[in-house]
Amino acid sequence: MTVTLNAYNVLAARCAAEFLEMFETIDKGNLIYKIDVFLSSSIFRTWKDSIIVLQTTKSLLPWSENLKVINHCVDSIAAKASIDPSEVNWSYTYNRKKLPSESDPDSHWNGVRKQLTVPRDWWVEDICDLEMGLYKKVILAIKAKGRTAGEVVGEALRAYAYRRLFGTLDSAASNGLDCTRHRAALETIISLLPPERASVSCGFLLKLVRAACLLGSDEALRGDLVKRIGSQLDRASVSDLLIPASSDENALYNVDLVSSILEEFMVQCNGDEEALEDGESYPASSVCGGESELALVRLVDGYLAEIAKDPNLPLQKFIAITEMAPLAARPTHDGLYRAIDMYLKVHVHVFVCWSSIRTLN
Repeated sequence: MTVTLNAYNVLAARCAAEFLEMFETIDKGNLIYKIDVFLSSSIFRTWKDSIIVLQTTKSLLPWSENLKVINHCVDSIAAKASIDPSEVNWSYTYNRKKLPSESDPDSHWNGVRKQLTVPRDWWVEDICDLEMGLYKKVILAIKAKGRTAGEVVGEALRAYAYRRLFGTLDSAASNGLDCTRHRAALETIISLLPPERASVSCGFLLKLVRAACLLGSDEALRGDLVKRIGSQLDRASVSDLLIPASSDENALYNVDLVSSILEEFMVQCNGDEEALEDGESYPASSVCGGESELALVRLVDGYLAEIAKDPNLPLQKFIAITEMAPLAARPTHDGLYRAIDMYLKVHVHVFVCWSSIRTLN
């Protein structure tokens, strides 16, 4: 009987051979030896096959762990993800979308195909197929090799979060499902974030903190995210800040959270060294500047215009947000006046009632 070994069945065959004690001491060229040669000479040298075998290890625990197959796969994947992109051929990958340059008629010169430039993050989509435990092992191995930029690791985590977490988050929370698995995945992603300030976008960090609020994650974890967001808040967009309030609140948006982020930005902008922990890779001096403050003012004014539409937004919270933006950085007050006008139009009945009460008194 002829059995063709491939990435999908080789691990099961290896575990069976181990169980049957098919060692060299029993017979030369026994099955364990043959499979080990196949693994080292073919599987572990191939990008796609290493990922497929790693996926099969979960159903064959603890054999796959004891046989070191998980470690070999992880090291193989991490080594290939860490090599110089100029040495990578597109044949490595199998999940990538087609590049515009591949459809470009100018991609050929005199009938010869031009060499395509491989991006630094060519590998991030492929490893999104891994479940969280194995994914964490791979990312830690890539970071340990020290040859991959923080921005690329950050992009890998962003791709994984969008593929495996954010898509099912809202439905899981709204249906009252057990969010333990989602919470564990979120906390793992956050723990893997590179320390460099610009390694992940502010928009992605705000999505993470929104998920943390939705899943009821630990206060300390949310606090760390707030500190990190505060260091690059000027790069956020208004839509990023429109974080829904919890279900037990009347308001539409979580204004208190945004207020905390704004406070953190101003603390770091003012160089409050006592508020910054030792070892931070985004010091206060790198946070603030003329352009940053101007961007923040525009962000705050745009945010105010959006939350002003909420009929349940208390006046005190609206005023508190307006006072957080540095006054000297505001070239004009048009955006602020527009937000105030919006608030008054939505809340006019509140002021009418308040005035009536005062008249009666």
